[in-house]
Amino acid sequence: MNKTFAAAALATVLMCATSHAQQINVKIGVLTDMNSLYADDTGPGSVAAAKMAAADFMKDHPNVKVEVITGDHQNKADLGVNIANQWFDVEKVDMIVDVPNSGVALAISQVAVQKNKVFVGSGPASSDLTGPKCNANNVQWTYDTWMLANGTGKAIVKTGGDTWFFLTSDYAFGYALERDTAAVVEANGGKVLGKVRHPINTNDFSSFLLQAQASKAKVIGLANAGGDTINAIKQAAEFGIVKGGQKLAGLLVFAGDVAALGLPTAQGLTFTETFYWDMNDQTRAWTKRWHEVRGVMDKWPTMNHAGVYAGTLHYLKARLALGAGEVDGKTIVAKMKELPTDDILFGKGTIRADGRKIHPAYLFEVKKPEESKYPGDFYHLRATIPAAEAFRPLKDGGCPLVSG
Repeated sequence: MNKTFAAAALATVLMCATSHAQQINVKIGVLTDMNSLYADDTGPGSVAAAKMAAADFMKDHPNVKVEVITGDHQNKADLGVNIANQWFDVEKVDMIVDVPNSGVALAISQVAVQKNKVFVGSGPASSDLTGPKCNANNVQWTYDTWMLANGTGKAIVKTGGDTWFFLTSDYAFGYALERDTAAVVEANGGKVLGKVRHPINTNDFSSFLLQAQASKAKVIGLANAGGDTINAIKQAAEFGIVKGGQKLAGLLVFAGDVAALGLPTAQGLTFTETFYWDMNDQTRAWTKRWHEVRGVMDKWPTMNHAGVYAGTLHYLKARLALGAGEVDGKTIVAKMKELPTDDILFGKGTIRADGRKIHPAYLFEVKKPEESKYPGDFYHLRATIPAAEAFRPLKDGGCPLVSG
């Protein structure tokens, strides 16, 4: 009996030691736009989403400790790089998430490679992140310019919008969105009549809109986002552009933008997203929690916020699967690609070899004011784009990680 008790005691000690040894500490940095034109669509809402993911994961896995820190890149690539280097080298951050602004994101992606850490982009749109600029440390979770172009652009051309003029944000995101949408327009028999590029975060779109109006294009494609999209649409309404017969194509529009515009101005806008807070009971329940963590009730989570939550959760699943001890970024991203994705906001999916997260996309149209029944009731669902069709084919991206 003494030997039995001794063996049991030893087993208990070993279990405790093993449990202690399996403690995994993870530090996540939410690098975002906290105060400028993308703040409502990312910013504090992304921080709330990351904290929710960390809390949910730690609740289910008490041997994992997750710390979330925040930084504001102010839409400046050099500042973003400085923060990333500080986080990786000094703060011992393991993964950076969000990063709206494709110019900043492309730079952060390279820092993640240099430091062999992980970058999960929810905010950036440029399809180059999983195309020619792809790498083994990067995952692009939520959407990209190819998806936006093929969802919104194709739908508008097929319904008669066959001549386009672009108002394009003058940096990497705008260029990619204009390029990808123009390719779709032309591939479907349409023509691009012209384009003009505007500074990021501008308040005056009058000269740009006058050029678009003079082009007589049926569609004015807004290759911009956040505050720039809001200002362009508001000023187009003031100029009577839509009443004059031209259609605005919001190529990247979020629920926060619709809320800021109001339904009388936003009604009829057609665009593509991969998440809507009011899709089902699960997304509504998650949104209620997000409101509580975010501390506001008059803002609505965007697909960027959803991507931060889901991308962070999947990263943590992959990190847990690799066990305790030091694990480099490439190994974690490889595990993220190996494991199927499954969460309450995007459902089941996969991450491809190029780092592109694959899930369905949705073509929405903004409701008329009289059609909206409650706060945040913004959209009609016009079409569901299956996951297999929503994103650029793997073979067409030019990612160096993809053989053949």
